[in-house]
Amino acid sequence: MTHPVGQAATALGRLCGQLSHRLRRCLVLLTVLVVLGLAPGLVLPEPAAAEFSGVDYTLTNQNEQDFSGQNLTNTSFAGATGRHANFSGANLHGAILTQAAFPEANFAGADLSGTLMDKVDLSGADLTGAVLSGAIASGSSFRGATVTDADFSDALIDRVDQRSLCRDAEGTNPVTGVDTRLSLGC
Repeated sequence: MTHPVGQAATALGRLCGQLSHRLRRCLVLLTVLVVLGLAPGLVLPEPAAAEFSGVDYTLTNQNEQDFSGQNLTNTSFAGATGRHANFSGANLHGAILTQAAFPEANFAGADLSGTLMDKVDLSGADLTGAVLSGAIASGSSFRGATVTDADFSDALIDRVDQRSLCRDAEGTNPVTGVDTRLSLGC
């Protein structure tokens, strides 16, 4: 005599096999209808814009790459190089840029809030209108960077960089409404 649990397991296995077979047939039929245009009530979503959130670019060469307008939240660029890279309008919230080199890169209008960007070379970078609130940028170089309309609220930057940035800082961030000089503590 067979055990009741064994009988139940056997019955369940047969049922799942039948459902799996029916599901496959149903999906094939649905695919054919969509391809032939015979399923007008079925609306397929539009393709999404490129999404790079969480991608790992650690120790990579991103020189002259175009990341403009991309969602790069929580992405790692640790140790990467990106001379002349374009991050204008990109969302880099929470990204890791530690020990990276982005000389003369374009970060205009980018969201760099909450980023870990210690020991980063941002010399000559364009940070016009960028939001760097809460960024940790100790040991980074902002030599020659443009910071018009940037927001550095609650950012951690070296005193030497802060003084240097204050010499040319002006404007108000268009997103946060924060005065650049006030955000730097000038």
